[in-house]
Amino acid sequence: MTEAQDEAGAFRALADPTRRQILEDLRGGEMAAGEIAAGFAMSAPSVSRHLGVLKGAGLVTERREGNRILYALAEDRLAACIGRFLSAVCPEQIVLRRTTWRRGAQNEGS
Repeated sequence: MTEAQDEAGAFRALADPTRRQILEDLRGGEMAAGEIAAGFAMSAPSVSRHLGVLKGAGLVTERREGNRILYALAEDRLAACIGRFLSAVCPEQIVLRRTTWRRGAQNEGS
């Protein structure tokens, strides 16, 4: 699979609002599948399918703990996909983001 195909899978996964909400829910840290499903007005198997798509795209990781499956956001993967896309489409934004970040870091050190 090429890098472009790999990224296309990530963007297909991000196209669905339910999957984007799951990613937002995971930004606070690891969650059990049941905890994730409780936040949606759909069946647990439907939420599991969404989690499977996110896992297949590499945007979440899973680990088993006893009989529970815990999911976590794959932040580096998400940042890399979005970052590469933005770098290709809006290269001037890279300079703006770096400049803003440096200014923020300098202000914190003051």
